[in-house]
Amino acid sequence: MKYLLTLLAVLLTLTASRAQDRPLVQFSGVIYNVDSNVVVPYVSVTNRSDRNRASSANFQGYFSFVAHERDTIVFSAVGYRREAIVIPSNLKDKSYTVIIKMKAEVINLPTVAVLPWASVDQFNKEFMELKFADDDLEIAKKNVAKTSLLAMARDLPRDGQEMRGINFQNNHIALTNKAINQRYANPLLNPFAWGSFIQQIIQGDKNRNNSD
Repeated sequence: MKYLLTLLAVLLTLTASRAQDRPLVQFSGVIYNVDSNVVVPYVSVTNRSDRNRASSANFQGYFSFVAHERDTIVFSAVGYRREAIVIPSNLKDKSYTVIIKMKAEVINLPTVAVLPWASVDQFNKEFMELKFADDDLEIAKKNVAKTSLLAMARDLPRDGQEMRGINFQNNHIALTNKAINQRYANPLLNPFAWGSFIQQIIQGDKNRNNSD
């Protein structure tokens, strides 16, 4: 175990010394969608050659940080295919600017069936207590039952044909009673009608006496 730790420390020291030997570079760029030429915001930019040091592009897809020549840079984002680039060596101005184009990647997730039962025991219980739907004959019997017909007659509105028949009947009754009694009152219960009737009888008797 001690030997392995020592070997690991030596390797890390050699890697760090090799990284220090390589010149520093200002690495910058913009990330686009290869299909629509629209910037891809907030892409993760990871330097695999520098202990996976990560940074992020801004909302305009722009990034800039210091790296070494020959570093491997990986670009990753949700819904896009990963892209990698190696910074070249022997750069004159000690800066390197690139345009990264990422391709959208559609990931098909497996189908998830959501069941309303928390366990198999609950499913078995619900299944045993399941009430099957009535067949067509039983449904027809329930629809023509007396209680169903009374409920529909009470709640359902009248259709146009029924309303036309009722209006025609009311108009016929109104025209029939118009010449008899406009107020639809019973004349036998009207004292004024009785008074007029008696006056007509008395007047008729006087007319007969005068004629005699």
